Amino acid sequence: MSLTQNYKLNLIQWYPGHIAKAEKQLKEQLTRVDVVLEVRDARIPLATHHPQIDEWVGDKARILVLNRLDMISPQVRSLWVDWFKHQGQVAYFTNAKQGQGVVAIAKAAQAAGVKLNQRRRDRGMLPRPVRAVVIGFPNVGKSALINRLLGKRVVESAARPGVTRSLRWVRISEHLELLDAPGVIPLKMGNQEAATKLAICDDIGQASYDNQLVASTLIDLLNQLQETAGNLLPPSPLYTRYQLDPVLYTGESYLHALAEHRYQGDVERTARHLLTDFRKGLLGTIPLELPRNL
Repeated sequence: MSLTQNYKLNLIQWYPGHIAKAEKQLKEQLTRVDVVLEVRDARIPLATHHPQIDEWVGDKARILVLNRLDMISPQVRSLWVDWFKHQGQVAYFTNAKQGQGVVAIAKAAQAAGVKLNQRRRDRGMLPRPVRAVVIGFPNVGKSALINRLLGKRVVESAARPGVTRSLRWVRISEHLELLDAPGVIPLKMGNQEAATKLAICDDIGQASYDNQLVASTLIDLLNQLQETAGNLLPPSPLYTRYQLDPVLYTGESYLHALAEHRYQGDVERTARHLLTDFRKGLLGTIPLELPRNL
């Protein structure tokens, strides 16, 4: 089965009520915001770009944050830095859980605030703290980033989508206020390839997808990446982890073979274990997307 066929069979749609409500509130709050911190998953920086963010943000200052730096190699990171530079964007990489790269984000937000307050002074107005909002798909690390910026846990953060369910302003310092918003996703997932990558990376609710289909697609995707960009992946990640070579299999047949090989034929359990191993980095540092001009 080709990747395209797999995506068509595995139709993923997820738009819980709290997200619809939060999106409405977010649009209202954006009028008060000076800077937008758009947080994406470094493994899938294209799939985690919300197609409406450009429209929502307009000409406001934007800081692009690619979180989960620890999940990709330095070589892949360098490729993305160059690619975004060609798009006219600066990409900031973070590991919000460990705090890597967070100081640079704070400095970038404060630098935007300096420009804002200079404009206010020029108009005879008093300076004020810069107001920033953190936007991104569910579970990409927005709340963890805010907690790191503040230096303590003030917003709930967990390794599952949908934890933040309402908007909340948090004062980071006398110079910076941040709005923590629930993850926002498109009303309809028109790009099923991107939706499947969101499912693989746990950036969308589990109720929206079938574990076995998503795990099969992950195997197909890893085989494809091994063929086209093997130098950017760990050597034979599936064979190294499970001692079963995927080369002669489709994703679906490999999943069944792996179930017989390690999990007493339980295919659902195998799919869950494989997805968990990928999400925890136990297969190695593996990007599911690479710059399009590579």
